[in-house]
Amino acid sequence: MVNAPRSAPRPVDDSADSVLQFPDNRLLIDLCGELDRNIAQIETGLGVMITRRGNELAVHGPAPERAMAEQVLRALYARLEQGRPVTPGDVEAALRMTPAPDGGDDGRAQLDMFGDGARLEIRTRKKVVEPRTPAQKEYVRQLFRHELVFGLGPAGTGKTYLAVAAAVSMFLEGHVDKIILSRPAVEAGERLGFLPGDMREKVDPYMQPLYDALNDFFPARQVQKMMEERQIEIAPLAFMRGRTLANAFVVLDEAQNATTMQMKMFLTRLGEGSRMAVTGDMTQIDLPRGVMSGLVEAERVLRGVDGIGFARFGPEDVVRHPLVAKIIRAYDKLGDGR
Repeated sequence: MVNAPRSAPRPVDDSADSVLQFPDNRLLIDLCGELDRNIAQIETGLGVMITRRGNELAVHGPAPERAMAEQVLRALYARLEQGRPVTPGDVEAALRMTPAPDGGDDGRAQLDMFGDGARLEIRTRKKVVEPRTPAQKEYVRQLFRHELVFGLGPAGTGKTYLAVAAAVSMFLEGHVDKIILSRPAVEAGERLGFLPGDMREKVDPYMQPLYDALNDFFPARQVQKMMEERQIEIAPLAFMRGRTLANAFVVLDEAQNATTMQMKMFLTRLGEGSRMAVTGDMTQIDLPRGVMSGLVEAERVLRGVDGIGFARFGPEDVVRHPLVAKIIRAYDKLGDGR
């Protein structure tokens, strides 16, 4: 049984120290990070001060923030005890997932994230993918629970990335026979004219984000081989008409640029043993003015239908550069996210 680090908070004033003891000095070094960058990240995120004394970390600051820092440090140390690394992204995830002390959660939601029994993770050939915000955690749960899931929210929240990761995981586990990734071939407010080359060369620029995600989960040579064997298909949405997609995990990306008829056509392709994930950002619709987005209508029509999951993301779920969340909030204040 893994021994959790022991906390010995000193019952003095509101800005007292809490002291955490960590029995393994090697793991403590990894917990602190190179040049104590993990500690600095926690200090900045929570407004506390953390100092090391031998095999102890002393946390100084107001009681609520101090309690959150303790939870983060415990969870990250437990992760190291399980043989899993701690990266700056994992520290950021721990900060996001740790509930406020007055939230009535007593830390269990955060421990679910990094603990042994209830953690949600997606295993692929090249890496293990973990949700980094509560909304991502719920999204992953829905991807494995429902046959049709809509992921709605701004750019940078991991909607497509997690959907492709789930598709890869279910393929590797034998739950589906193929992965189909699709997007509407709509330019983002530009007219590129006629592109040279054959059909694949014409549509590849639109599909590149999907290739990027696949290459994160499979070796590049394996992706090429699987595409040749039709185990992976990447195609524009228009190519879906007339097909029945059985025993496949199908991801429709940038679905806000699908028309109403295209969305209905796509959703009715769902075949036996298949799953679908539909992702999009309804503030970035590039359809001609006056054309209804099929994603907007699908949310209105299908909301509340049993067996269909909806996961919604906000600026707080952005896991790209921190400036991305600030940019999204700034545009939201204008009432125009386009």
